[in-house]
Amino acid sequence: MEKMWAGRSRKQTDALADEFNSSVAVDGRMYREDITGSLAHAEMLSGCGIITKQECDAICSGLEGILADIESGALVIDPAAEDIHMFVEAELTARIGEAGKKLHTARSRNDQVATDMRLYLKARAEDIVALIKKLIGVVAEQARNTRDFIAPAYTHLQRAQPVVFAHQLLAYGMMFTRDAGRIGDAVRRMMNDCPLGSCALAGTTYSTDRVFTAKKLGFGGACLNSIDGVSDRDFCVELLSAMALVMTHLSRFAEEMILWSSSEFGFVDLDEAYTTGSSIMPQKKNPDMAELVRGKTGRVYGDLMAMLTVLKGLPLAYNKDMQEDKECVFDALDTVSRCLDIFAPMLKTAKFDREAMLKAAGGGYINATDLADYLVGKGLPFRTAYKIVGGIVARASDLGVTLEELPLSEYVSFSDKIGEDVYDAISLRACVARRVSEGGTGAESVEKQIRFLERFAG
Repeated sequence: MEKMWAGRSRKQTDALADEFNSSVAVDGRMYREDITGSLAHAEMLSGCGIITKQECDAICSGLEGILADIESGALVIDPAAEDIHMFVEAELTARIGEAGKKLHTARSRNDQVATDMRLYLKARAEDIVALIKKLIGVVAEQARNTRDFIAPAYTHLQRAQPVVFAHQLLAYGMMFTRDAGRIGDAVRRMMNDCPLGSCALAGTTYSTDRVFTAKKLGFGGACLNSIDGVSDRDFCVELLSAMALVMTHLSRFAEEMILWSSSEFGFVDLDEAYTTGSSIMPQKKNPDMAELVRGKTGRVYGDLMAMLTVLKGLPLAYNKDMQEDKECVFDALDTVSRCLDIFAPMLKTAKFDREAMLKAAGGGYINATDLADYLVGKGLPFRTAYKIVGGIVARASDLGVTLEELPLSEYVSFSDKIGEDVYDAISLRACVARRVSEGGTGAESVEKQIRFLERFAG
């Protein structure tokens, strides 16, 4: 394929250099966005009198034919092409002749690829948000199923306080709502200005209508500075950052699922469709899907760091280094999509064990705070109550009993404020039910949280 930039060079590019320089294997996925941008550009050129109506019609018809043929499989993107932009332009010229050569008037590949990237990432961001909302819906469903399961919550991986298990699931749901919002914010703030028409960096001598093109493509307006228009990749960094946080939250959730499914916890039984076995140990049921989600998190972090590193020393305006933006962002998008895709059904089919959770909640003296609150209710300052309860827990531990099993005589030896009603106060179900503060693990709060996630998921 003849180079569109041929003319200055007196010799052919080395074949190895051609291969090294080509990006079509990566940016070929943006063929629809490239053609969509070209259709809008052609219409603008015609409206401004830069090309004729007949030329515009021929260009648009040719572009629509190329799009249809690529999507049907009748046309295969040439792997020898330098990039998707050159492939489409060359194919268009081959189909309609001289009019095809006029399409590139008043634009450059620099502003073209910057526009394609924004269009493509906006669409993919919407897909990611849809997957996040699907997962949020599953979280809400499982939270509703487990809203009366008493379980221990942890700090420092030590049993801390009793909650309903739904409350822990809902915490992840809240993380995912922020992820969806963060992605939407990135799109609205960082991808709402259209760079098309910025040309190589300085704009063009033609009297164009960049606002028309921007509106036609669904942008809020045109980039105000043409140099910034072609050199800006902040939107890639911000979207990658949002993707990295999605993976952070998925990874934390995956780690919990791995722990909960172990024999030591036994809180969850993962469906066999989302586990694997061992090549040597026939008893094994490994949470490989959750582990892969956890592992792939590092990959997305790497994509973010790679993008930042590509940009950190670039002078204005466009540099070929920026061709590396697509591999980073596309890999992150693909990875996040696959992880969300597998996590939702893995969670949906998981079976949670009420009895195992209740048994775990019975150990570890996780109702100690409630015992302190009981003493506060009898008139003691919290710090005084805290110290008394510490001694009671130590005594119960020495005797090898829970707080519910500790005899009243032992309680009274620590404080004459304690009476028979202490056992009602420290029952696990009562401990949970009394947590009526906003956002707590009480029934009304949990129901409110579930409904919030259900509405968010749509």
